Parts: sequence; C-alpha cells; structure tokens
Amino acid sequence: QVRMAESGGGGVQAGGSLTLSCTASALDLDHYALGWFRQFPGKEREREGVSCISATGQITYYADSVKGRFTISRDNAKKMLYLQMDDLKPEDTAMYYCAAGDPASRVSALRPYEYNYWGPGTQVTVSS
Repeated sequence: QVRMAESGGGGVQAGGSLTLSCTASALDLDHYALGWFRQFPGKEREREGVSCISATGQITYYADSVKGRFTISRDNAKKMLYLQMDDLKPEDTAMYYCAAGDPASRVSALRPYEYNYWGPGTQVTVSS
C-alpha cells in the first residue's frame, strides 16, 4: 500500500524558515513527479499547487506567490521530497500536502487532479 507522509510543519514568525519533508513507501518515486500543495483555512475544497519537480529532478515549477522564497528538491535514493521555505509570510499559513503523480503537461503540473498519491498533510502557521 502506497503511503506518503509529510513532516516539518509548525509555527514560525514572519520572515522565518521551515523545511518540509515527505517520505513515500511502496512507491517507485523514480517514475513520478512530486508536488507540494497547500490548503488554506476555511477552504477545505481547494488545494493550491505550490511547487512540483519532475521524476529526474531536472525540471521544477513554482507558483508565482512562492517564487524566490521556496525551493523544492528530491532524493530518489532516499525516497524523499523536500520544500525549503524561506521568508515566510502570514499568507503562507496553510495545511501543506505532498503528492506523487504524472502530470500530462507543463500547464497542468501544479493541478491537484494530476496527482494520485497524497500524504495526510502538515500544518504551517506563520505569525506576524
């Protein structure tokens, strides 16, 4: 059974940093793109694509709201995905999810429907 699990969330003051990690089991990560998504408080039906990385790690995409502040990376040998988040802002407060999938194109790379496997999420809270 495929399982993905996030860690590293928590509370931080604005301008601070956090690193999220995601591990996957029973999944050959070499064949999947990996992504980070977030869900804002009060918007349980909506998940926003934050960043994604190709199976080889050579291609990355970022939402405009996090460009220059967040960095995605992966280690296929360790079956790990990471999201380094710097210069955090209160508007980054959300539940963060990692996911694995096979996006059909660059256009849909940050769309949740392109991802099949999801972790339960980790909460990030940024205070002003």
